[in-house]
Amino acid sequence: MVSVTNVTKAFGDVVAVSDVSFTVGPGITALLGPNGAGKSTLFRMLCGLASPTRGTVRVLGRDARTDTDVRGMIGLAPQQDALFDRLDARQFVEIAATTHGVPDPSAAAARVLDIVELDPTDPKSVGAYSKGMRQRVKLAAALVNDPTVLILDEPLTGLDPVQRRRMIELFNRLGDGGKCVLVSSHVLDEVARLGSRVLVIAQGRLAAAGDYHALRDQMDDRPHRIRVVTDEPRRLAAALLQREVIDGVHVADGTVELNTSDVDGFGRQIAPVARELGVRLRGVRPIDDDLESVFRYLVERR
Repeated sequence: MVSVTNVTKAFGDVVAVSDVSFTVGPGITALLGPNGAGKSTLFRMLCGLASPTRGTVRVLGRDARTDTDVRGMIGLAPQQDALFDRLDARQFVEIAATTHGVPDPSAAAARVLDIVELDPTDPKSVGAYSKGMRQRVKLAAALVNDPTVLILDEPLTGLDPVQRRRMIELFNRLGDGGKCVLVSSHVLDEVARLGSRVLVIAQGRLAAAGDYHALRDQMDDRPHRIRVVTDEPRRLAAALLQREVIDGVHVADGTVELNTSDVDGFGRQIAPVARELGVRLRGVRPIDDDLESVFRYLVERR
């Protein structure tokens, strides 16, 4: 349903997307990448809002840049929070319905606002809405033309946990109904709840693609770096080395920075070892599990 072939997008000397190729079918596919990775630029090309510098982009076999019919089969919820703040939600979504030529825009707007759990009779302007409510207004506008391909750019940002769960359930229903749902996110754990198909983009390049669980296995195959803050770092470091749950260690200023290939083993051992030695643990946290580190690792493996 979506085909991207050797696509590069440059803005002057800045390359936002570099030689990216993938295909996507029905169901949910998550596009995972840190901010600035090129996700939004890629989505703009899929919607026909920008043309590639090189390569081809096809949605339902056609070029959305030149084919107005296929543009009417795409729904976009952009990352940018740009709403007409003086309008109420129904008025805003009615405008989207009208631009798509949807019959009875008012009824269509009411229907999709109900789907995203907003009251279509609420007279309050969208300018007074919370971030999460504004996100759902954008989603309603993206759904109002009953699109075949739905492109959602960071749609879960600003939602509370209950709203997030309900929107993920909605995305899954749409995907199960045969729609192609592309959802971008920069939150790794969020993607785990969206589905198993993942595209990872980093520094404008496709770093990995495939099943989410296989991707996590690939990520977890690397040594992990962990920082431990304690009142006796040298004693603790020596004991952990003796237990063979860490591969290397650096001690400085009350902290232990260590490498381990056995995260589970380390997790089971750290508290008992500290208790046995009588040392106090003030903090234990990974220092390389942020997305930038994960993507850098994936890119370096290519």
